Amino acid sequence: MMLSGSFTPKPLSYTKMCFLVNCLKRLKSSQQWLTRQKADPYVEKAKIYNYRCRSAFKLLEMNDKTNILSPGLTVIDLGASPGSWTQVAVQKTNADGADPSKPKGRVLAIDKLQIFPIEGASIMSNMDFSTIEAHDKVIAALGGSKVDLVLSDMAPSATGVKELDKDRIIGLCYMAIRFAALVSKVEGNLLFKVWDGKEVPILEMDLERFYKSIKILKPQASRSESSEKFILARGFRGIQRPLQNGRWGE
Repeated sequence: MMLSGSFTPKPLSYTKMCFLVNCLKRLKSSQQWLTRQKADPYVEKAKIYNYRCRSAFKLLEMNDKTNILSPGLTVIDLGASPGSWTQVAVQKTNADGADPSKPKGRVLAIDKLQIFPIEGASIMSNMDFSTIEAHDKVIAALGGSKVDLVLSDMAPSATGVKELDKDRIIGLCYMAIRFAALVSKVEGNLLFKVWDGKEVPILEMDLERFYKSIKILKPQASRSESSEKFILARGFRGIQRPLQNGRWGE
């Protein structure tokens, strides 16, 4: 049956138009991500060496230059999921006891997300490391001992607003610094990710109050278009005035 007259579509509302534009942007972004993944040699290497993701090679490269990981050390990996940095930490500290001739280290992995088991690591999934509950569980797991190295490859979920995202990762950095100050032994080290921005020099100056040396690292495994870099703070000075009860927010 034929209908007489012409059909005139209704104009889209502003809300629907924005929704469609965002969908197209996400589709394009997903296609670009897939193309980049296929061309990325570190993605293939991660499969070959059984690492959970390519970021393992960032830590391996930085460790080759700094030797912050060695057998017998106690390490905490913050925001550890899916676990590639934890895998590297276990291997380098001999936390799985793979080499009986070397000291056996300890590795704790913490994340709000689920972390599947990693041999040689103590896993604390579904946990916010900045809470009192997490702090108490970490202290109990360590049995009163202190930590040689705190790692953090954390980044916030991107909002698409560059300045807001940078503010959020700076907030994560300060939380990692606070955590490290509470659990690290004197002369302990801290390695964490940050995105380049005007706040980074201020962050470095704040770190100098607690650590003897600060170094910026940009491993080759970091994608060239990424603004990420890593700050290595070495030689924790200790806290002259410890927090009351050594706990968050008290």
